[in-house]
Amino acid sequence: MEFVDLITRKKLGQPLTDEEITLFAQAAADPTSADYQLSALLMAIRLNGMDARETAALTVAMAHTGHVLEPDVGGIPVDKHSTGGVGDTTTLVLVPLAAACGAKVVKMSGRGLGHTGGTIDKMEAIPGMRVELPEEEFLSIVRAVGCCVVSQSDQLAPADKRLYALRDVTSTVDSIPLIASSIMSKKIAAGAKGIVLDVKTGTGAIMHTLEECMQLAKMMVDIGDRAGRTVTALVTGMQEPLGSHVGNALEVKEAIDVLAGRTKGPLLEVSLLLGEQMLLAGRLAETREQARLKLTDALDTGKGLAKLAEMIQAQHGDPGVCQDVTLLPQAAVQLPVTADQTAYLHAMDAQAIGRAAQLLGAGRLTKEDVIDPAVGLVMHVRIGDKAQKGDAIATIHANDHDKARAAADMVRGALTWGNDPAPPARLLYARIQKDYTEVFS
Repeated sequence: MEFVDLITRKKLGQPLTDEEITLFAQAAADPTSADYQLSALLMAIRLNGMDARETAALTVAMAHTGHVLEPDVGGIPVDKHSTGGVGDTTTLVLVPLAAACGAKVVKMSGRGLGHTGGTIDKMEAIPGMRVELPEEEFLSIVRAVGCCVVSQSDQLAPADKRLYALRDVTSTVDSIPLIASSIMSKKIAAGAKGIVLDVKTGTGAIMHTLEECMQLAKMMVDIGDRAGRTVTALVTGMQEPLGSHVGNALEVKEAIDVLAGRTKGPLLEVSLLLGEQMLLAGRLAETREQARLKLTDALDTGKGLAKLAEMIQAQHGDPGVCQDVTLLPQAAVQLPVTADQTAYLHAMDAQAIGRAAQLLGAGRLTKEDVIDPAVGLVMHVRIGDKAQKGDAIATIHANDHDKARAAADMVRGALTWGNDPAPPARLLYARIQKDYTEVFS
């Protein structure tokens, strides 16, 4: 069979067999195969789609182009994945909190290409932190500590790594089968048996409509079921940054503040919602209510923060940041952004907030860009809040005065105000499991 035959079949809207899909994945992992043929098939998939069987077959085939871990970590290995957003620091809150409740969290994360760094970039804002570890050291830390967050190995789903790069430059990113197979192939390869997915919807999410988000969530749950994994997806809101801090060291600080009990709000609530499902997947609780009690106890007693410090130390970082957040990188310039009027905040363009952080140096435009871990911004208002004229509605953290002023203008332009009260942004839209969908109004 020639690769061009696969392109022809999908071009005509015909389904690919499992054998043909395996050939596609193997070609993607083969550095001698032609980018133009892979790109042609990606575009055909983007235009004509894949059914559930095809998508699951592509996921498993991509996972098996590299190492597939079978982690022996002294319990059921669990993981979570977010489709991404602005100020989404749930991993740094959730992972140690779940581990403090007995979970074994095997977390492989990526770097960011966009408005802020990925989880790995945030971790590297901690002095001394090592995120590139051999697989055995990674698993050893999970066994001893209960959690470890490392960068994805080059041997993990190499077919996906190449296809991901090609999708970025061929306008095929917005394909639900390709998004689902990309995410789930890495989760399956990393060895998690229980997977919790946080699928974002709203102005700061990759998928803007609720319908698309529901479709993506259901597809990933179906893939997990076909691959023998326990998967739960939550569809959560991204109409505004999830946390108030946007930027790498700033987001680490906020995670520490949450675990220390100094900060409440949507970041904590979404972390607890995801944590409930993680403890259920790890068979550490029988009901969501029981799981919530365990998580809040770990939070109230300081066990979650202690677990974060333990993980940081195991990965050669400075655990002192958990007691003194000023040990994190600090920006030279702090510029307040003040309200021009007395009004209620009606809406926020979360992507624009993210782009302001990127302008400051918190994110990348290209893979070669170097992130400044200290910069970013802190929002002091959320949708539904009332601000008085002259109130500080945000603070810009920068190492360049001109960039600080430009970012302040972007933040002002991202906010929509009104004279009438407005409801707060929604957090939870749906919970999806095998043969079960609960939609919240």
